[in-house]
Amino acid sequence: MALANLTSRPAFLLLGLTDGTDVHPLLFLLFLGVYLVNALGNLSMVVLVRSDGALRSPMYYFLGHLSLVDIGFTTVTVPRLLAGLLHPGQAVSFRGCFVQMYFFVALGITESYLLAAMSYDRAAAVCRPLHYAAVMTPARCSALVAASWAVAHLHSLLHTLLISELSYPRAARVRHFFCDMTVMLSVATSDTSAAQTAIFSEGLAVVLTPLLLVVLSYARILVAVLGVRSAGGRRRAFSTCGAHLVAVSLFFGSILSVYFRPSSAYSARYDRLASVVYAVVTPTLNPFIYSLRNKEVKGALKRGLRWRAAPPRGVRAGLDSLASQE
Repeated sequence: MALANLTSRPAFLLLGLTDGTDVHPLLFLLFLGVYLVNALGNLSMVVLVRSDGALRSPMYYFLGHLSLVDIGFTTVTVPRLLAGLLHPGQAVSFRGCFVQMYFFVALGITESYLLAAMSYDRAAAVCRPLHYAAVMTPARCSALVAASWAVAHLHSLLHTLLISELSYPRAARVRHFFCDMTVMLSVATSDTSAAQTAIFSEGLAVVLTPLLLVVLSYARILVAVLGVRSAGGRRRAFSTCGAHLVAVSLFFGSILSVYFRPSSAYSARYDRLASVVYAVVTPTLNPFIYSLRNKEVKGALKRGLRWRAAPPRGVRAGLDSLASQE
């Protein structure tokens, strides 16, 4: 039934960030700038992690994957948002709507599990520094990343199939800038109680599991830090976790405020504003949160810029040799 729905249903009408029909060129330029900054910041982080030998630790391995997820996370939603600001009332097919929902949910869950893996890594670094290399082996890091992607796509497939089974009116007006689960449930004409119960219970486990892992990791970190006698040692321990804690608070705070509240409290305006926070703002801030106070990332960036400006002597000699041969 779900597959038949995906091919036979009419289009939805996305009303965008606002319900009106006015064009918003200034908002378009604002979100376009944010999207370009997001792409530049996250791509730079991926390139730095892959190319600089000083960033070979597990923390940066997870950060590289988080940056990849953030690029995809915004790419799934922001282009549609930009189109809606210039051309309000964008029509999207039934198939296109649920494909967008699938990737948005999958990338969002992947991010939550990657943040949990990063908190586990920080707990291992603070609580077991002498055994850190034995705990966070390359094989274990790869397994954590692979599990994050696999679990996310399985849960996203279940969510998407459950919601696509519902009935919808022809040319349904969707008060959002992308096809989100909550707004699609609100426009469905069939009984959504069973789907809501299944999605809520299953989604609760999906979101609360990584959140619980984050809380437990930071509880261990807090106990370990309180056992450090010197103030300098405590500052160093907290400095390794500060950026990650800010990113976790922004992401999980906005997610919980949207998806885990009574359906009677549903507000299209609030959902759109909160969605901008976790789907646009947070992925854009992540690379800057992790790099602004991180000496290793700053050093890698400076080395990369110096290499661009003046290649190393061996590379320069090779280039000169090629030029002389020509």
